[in-house]
Amino acid sequence: MPEATTPDPGALVSRPAPAAATTEPARFSHEEETTSVLAALRSPAKLRTEVLAGLVVALALIPEAISFSIIAGVDPRVGLFASFTMAVSIAFLGGRPAMISAATGAIALVIAPVVRDHGLDYLLATVVLGGLIQVVLALLGVARLMRFVPRSVMVGFVNSLAILIFMAQLPHLIDVPWLVYPLVAVALAVIVLLPRVTTAVPAPLVAIVGLTVVTVAAAVAVPTVGDEGALPDSLPGLVLPDVPFTLETLRVIAPYALAMALVGLMESLMTAKLVDEITDTHSNKTRESWGQGVANLVTGFFGGMGGCAMIGQTMINVKASGARTRISTFLAGVFLLVLVVVLGDLVGLIPMAALVAVMVMVSVATFDWHSVRPSTLRRMPRSETTVMVTTVAVVVLTHNLAIGVGVGVLAAMVLFARRVAHLTNVVEVPTDVADTKVYAVQGELFFASSNDLVTQFDYVGDPARVVIDLTAARVWDASSVAALDAVVHRYAQKGKTAEVMGLDGHSLDRHERLAGHLTGAH
Repeated sequence: MPEATTPDPGALVSRPAPAAATTEPARFSHEEETTSVLAALRSPAKLRTEVLAGLVVALALIPEAISFSIIAGVDPRVGLFASFTMAVSIAFLGGRPAMISAATGAIALVIAPVVRDHGLDYLLATVVLGGLIQVVLALLGVARLMRFVPRSVMVGFVNSLAILIFMAQLPHLIDVPWLVYPLVAVALAVIVLLPRVTTAVPAPLVAIVGLTVVTVAAAVAVPTVGDEGALPDSLPGLVLPDVPFTLETLRVIAPYALAMALVGLMESLMTAKLVDEITDTHSNKTRESWGQGVANLVTGFFGGMGGCAMIGQTMINVKASGARTRISTFLAGVFLLVLVVVLGDLVGLIPMAALVAVMVMVSVATFDWHSVRPSTLRRMPRSETTVMVTTVAVVVLTHNLAIGVGVGVLAAMVLFARRVAHLTNVVEVPTDVADTKVYAVQGELFFASSNDLVTQFDYVGDPARVVIDLTAARVWDASSVAALDAVVHRYAQKGKTAEVMGLDGHSLDRHERLAGHLTGAH
């Protein structure tokens, strides 16, 4: 497909990297072909997929945004406007095409105390400051920290999200009219079976429209979207938080803004990584980080409660509907606003049973079932399984993805350090040199492994001269240098000489700088 030679019609359009000089016409790479807006606009089939995906996501966003508004203690309009501004802004600014950002439960939980104790204007100021912090963190390279998130934590993140998505549907299935259950069953059947017949229209959209028509035509009294809260009847407008610009205001909102920024970035970057794997494409995590910050700035100034990437709606968009470009993200926001402002009366008639069925299928599709198969658990190291289960347990118990991922990463680090610590050995090496004994240290020396180093030498029985060969080892930190100092000192107390040799460049430099200078006596 020839690459466009005119400037892109806006930031919404993905920009392929310049092609090298060649006699052949420039073409999209496979990844650019997958995520390019231009490629989708030139393909009626792809464009239809993107448009319908955006519509399905918009329908699913409405009750979610209302629910999160209730959690945060604000009017439903605040959550709905946030979902609109976040989705539209991140479509232009984000680094992960097809990922959906909107008002989320995690952000709602963080900011709820601000609303309760200080009011809506302080909430908006918190959202604006949180966006600024996210931009600063992005410029400082926070996205690079994603490399330290191990696969076991990622699997735990995915599985816990699936569980939370399912648990969020339970209130809509308890103490409801009995007709809700057959409606949910019918919707599930449509979502599962329709793709085997045709994929021309997303199955979730068919289920939503079909159940709405049936319940309205039959005058069935079941909970609807309209029962979740009032829908706005006007467009969002630019607002400035009515708060005093003082240090006292900063003292009040700063802790919540920082927590919001960290939670939002962690959820967004983890979700982006998941979408990368699902779509077999890459994303720009740094751009996604500052894009989230700018989107929250926009949201705060338009009266929204802030947000971040949404795993459930993203899975609807990417997995259930097959969207791959920024078009679906942009249209999800646009459709959301049109639906609630222009078609609010019709949207209010949608039975919650249809949306519950969609989200249940999203949770089933999101869960990594392979990770809990008996065959997988038998092959997987216990430490990996422990980290995955720990992440899931903490997320489910706290309903906070940031805490769960943080605890999971910490558990992985501790278990890794414990495992590596036992890979360091000290062995005797035969030598022909009289009155000399040679020890070879093998493995990585750091704070965990070096603790046992001091106990692995025979200080009393060894001859007058001892050689400690570190050719097959590497010194990583001050703890290891201190351990080597302790060994040399113990031999000196016995009137013997211990020599450390065989250090590589980095280890030698570290040893020369620190040896003899790690106690209070120096």
